[in-house]
Amino acid sequence: CGGSEAPAPQQPAPEPQTAESAPDVDYGSKLAEILTAQDDETKARYPYRHPRETIEFFGIEPGMTVADALPGAWYSRILLPYLGDEGSLIGMDYSIDMWSKFGGFADEEFLAARESWAATFIADAEENDWAAGTSPTLQAFAFGGRDESLDGTVDVALLVRAFHHLNRFNTEDKNYMDEALADVSALLKPGGILGVIQHRGPESHSDAWANGDNGYLKESAVIAWVEAAGFELVGDSNINANPNDQPTEQDFVWRLPPSLATSRDNEALRAEMQAIGETDRMTLKFRKL
Repeated sequence: CGGSEAPAPQQPAPEPQTAESAPDVDYGSKLAEILTAQDDETKARYPYRHPRETIEFFGIEPGMTVADALPGAWYSRILLPYLGDEGSLIGMDYSIDMWSKFGGFADEEFLAARESWAATFIADAEENDWAAGTSPTLQAFAFGGRDESLDGTVDVALLVRAFHHLNRFNTEDKNYMDEALADVSALLKPGGILGVIQHRGPESHSDAWANGDNGYLKESAVIAWVEAAGFELVGDSNINANPNDQPTEQDFVWRLPPSLATSRDNEALRAEMQAIGETDRMTLKFRKL
């Protein structure tokens, strides 16, 4: 023997991975870390809003582009660090014209501030590090004024507790629901997902009560509106259901947490509303046709 080792047998080259053969990626642990890092006020809503289950139900993953209606108050602060450096978030707001119909708080000063909302939203997110050290792309617009260069770029769009106002202010001259759904449809990629979470009222109640003025809508009506806009329903979930919420036609959603609008000076009533919890909510998953 010459003392040299025999050459190692040649190994076959690895086969390229396909979508079917690629190993599963555990995004759940990343999402769990982000949820754990949120402030106490945000985490207090988890028992009612189930963010992990909801995000997974809608199929949102890091690196995606997500459009979020009425952003900043809640889901955006979870989504931004989850989407990460390769991801994008597009904030969507009600139009100035629609905000003017709210009355009360929507005075001239408020409406003037909404004119620069998109820039303010982005600046707030950056200055307060909502992305938790990551660098997702962040953009924003008001319904009726989307940047058409974004069309066809969105994987998932979210309308969370936004439909009731879109419906309640509709007139013969202006349909805000149609306007918003047209913008969402244009933004989504072919086959993109629209996730809807909405206060759910009993189907047995009158249509007048369930028109959005009280915050509640009928699930059958929401499905009909979205399907008419060119989407198909591909999933529904009771993730955010609350059977304790049994509103009468004298009730509105803001009696319940976190608003507690009817019980601020009534400790016993406030305890009763807190025991019910947040509203019963439909969670619907649609695909763009």
